[in-house]
Amino acid sequence: MGYSGKIEYSEQRKIRERNTTIYRMCHLPIWIWVYFLAPGPLTFSLFEKGFHLGNTIWLCTVLIGVFIAGYFAQLPGVEHRPYILRFDEDKPNPLYRRVCYTFAWNAVLNFALLNMAGLVYAVITGAWRLKQIYNAAYIPLAVVILLLGLAGKLPRVGFSTKGEGWERRYFYGSVWAVTIAQTVLLILWKALPETRTGSLIKLLVFVGVLALVGMMAARGVLPRTRPILPGETMVSD
Repeated sequence: MGYSGKIEYSEQRKIRERNTTIYRMCHLPIWIWVYFLAPGPLTFSLFEKGFHLGNTIWLCTVLIGVFIAGYFAQLPGVEHRPYILRFDEDKPNPLYRRVCYTFAWNAVLNFALLNMAGLVYAVITGAWRLKQIYNAAYIPLAVVILLLGLAGKLPRVGFSTKGEGWERRYFYGSVWAVTIAQTVLLILWKALPETRTGSLIKLLVFVGVLALVGMMAARGVLPRTRPILPGETMVSD
């Protein structure tokens, strides 16, 4: 595949027969955050104005849903035992994994793309219209991502787990890049004025961090971004 970065061999990975309670509990905040971010305009209002009643109601709803799903082991990483043991096995991908990773892709892609669009607009026009962009574009973009997930066209969301050894690195690489870039952008958003120059600096830094972390992930430098090559067994979450 023309890949020259760091790799792992599945037979070198320690096999985990069961997930510990601590391991399962540590995955709950991940899915709470993924689903809490799902209503984008509501999330935007949180960063714009702070926590309010709508955020509280939605957070309580998410907490109830995630803890119920976690109790019945219907969340990735919260299963009683790992679902995937052989990375190249043509095994059905359970519905809960496909749903969860689809919403995770929405959290990764939607906010990053809209923030970038808002910055480009601000640089070109000198006007800040990010809220209007979220209100107009978040739901259509989310629908597109959800439809791609429904069709099994996103990494880790396919009908089979056969490509897991490579697909997991695309997912975690994207998570690393977007999470770090969004955190840096949030700091700049608070620190720099809403001027054309300030917007340009935010845009350049945001794109630069995405590119830098993306290249590190592509080389397999970051955790869980190395491809897992054929061997005996593996554990994936």
